[in-house]
This record gives sequence, C-alpha cells and structure tokens, in this order.
Amino acid sequence: QVQLVESGGGLVQPGGSLRLSCAPSGSIFSISAMGWYRQAPGKERELVAAITSGRRTNYADSVKGRVTISRDNAKNTVYLQMNSLKPEDTAVYYCNFHQSTWPPRDYWGQGTQVTVSS
Repeated sequence: QVQLVESGGGLVQPGGSLRLSCAPSGSIFSISAMGWYRQAPGKERELVAAITSGRRTNYADSVKGRVTISRDNAKNTVYLQMNSLKPEDTAVYYCNFHQSTWPPRDYWGQGTQVTVSS
C-alpha cells in the first residue's frame, strides 16, 4: 500500500518560513493534481494550494503571496514553501495526490504539524 510521506513541519516564529515536502513511499502513477490541505483544531480541513501536472496552481486567498507550491514530476514530489508565517497558519498540513485512473483515487499523507508561535 503506497503512502504519502510528509516532512518539514515544525515550530516557527511569526514571520518565519518553512518548506514542506511530500513524496510517495513506493511507485505511483497517473498523478494529475497534487495539493496541500490543512486542518486547525476545531475547524474543517481546507485547501491551501494545488498544482496540476501542467503546473497550473491554485491558492487559498489566505495564503496568496506568502506560499508557493511546486512539484517535481520525475520524483513524484510536491513542495510547499511558506513564508511570512502567521499564528493563524498553525495547523496540521496534509498532502494529497489525485490519481487520474478509473475509478479515480486520492492518496493522503499522515499530516505534519506546523506551529507558528513566539
């Protein structure tokens, strides 16, 4: 069973930066979209950023201008560069791969904690 493995979370001060990475534990194919979601305590999971195989990107309004999503198709890896972090960015961040097979399938990572606090 292929799993997505995230790394790069941690504790950072307001205004700081973090870079999250996500890669599969084994072979995976036909991945169209890759994305990052987050879930803060007491809140629903929300999309942070997504990127298609053609590198079209989509960002939540709350992170535009501060966050950049990128992907390495050869490595099947997705990255999330987060700058100017705010306390409200504190959440568990999950990566998602959408496999465009039939039927389509979504893979999720186990989540990595990002805490922004002084």
